[in-house]
Amino acid sequence: IILAYAPCMLHGINMTKSQEEAKRAVEAGYWPLYRYNPANAEKPFVWESKEPTIAYQDFIRSENRYKQLLKADPANADALLAKAEEDAKRRMTFYKTLGDVMQ
Repeated sequence: IILAYAPCMLHGINMTKSQEEAKRAVEAGYWPLYRYNPANAEKPFVWESKEPTIAYQDFIRSENRYKQLLKADPANADALLAKAEEDAKRRMTFYKTLGDVMQ
């Protein structure tokens, strides 16, 4: 099974640069980068993400789906986007912990 970040045209990006967008997703802490290989009994889970190097909010606000939220519900958009960032941090912490437990 491969879990991948797969941007599409609806994200509002130049699709010839989808690999760059996926890289930005990892750099912002939006998407985790890890490997899981159950055949490797000694180290099945390898965490490959580094600490974010670009702002999470800058990343998500660059995509159309989040821009649409800002247009559709400006009164609540900032709070919802902040909650999305908190959730992403929570998931990253979970995955890192999972990697430590599986070592």
